[in-house]
Amino acid sequence: MNIEFISTLAVIAPDPSQSSELYVDELGLPLYGRAGDYQHSEQIGGCKSFGIWPLSQAAEACFGCPEWPAERPVPQVSIEFDVGHAADVGPASRELELAGFALLHPPRTEPWGQTLARFQSPEGAIVGISYIPMFHDED
Repeated sequence: MNIEFISTLAVIAPDPSQSSELYVDELGLPLYGRAGDYQHSEQIGGCKSFGIWPLSQAAEACFGCPEWPAERPVPQVSIEFDVGHAADVGPASRELELAGFALLHPPRTEPWGQTLARFQSPEGAIVGISYIPMFHDED
């Protein structure tokens, strides 16, 4: 597997409005979106995209329902690693499955064009193997 860069880092917030107070109001990060919903920015140096991801939306994205499963550690962060091409997401996720890491969901392409599969790390983080077209240089 060839990871090109970290594409997205998001805190996972049980109370996104409270998190917004820290990251937007106090730290002054230029996050877009309504407090309490997914807020993000692609304008913070050193990070392709930083966000506040409501726990209910993370659960919906991974499991199709707004509640995080009780049998899984509640994640506090999501990290997505980008590979070189959308077609690389499937083989990379299979490689991780063969190493013993269970998928939270299989590879899929989201409506905004991102292709990704997600796992949960031993620490409880949501880890994505991803391809986000807008973050790659066009040849």
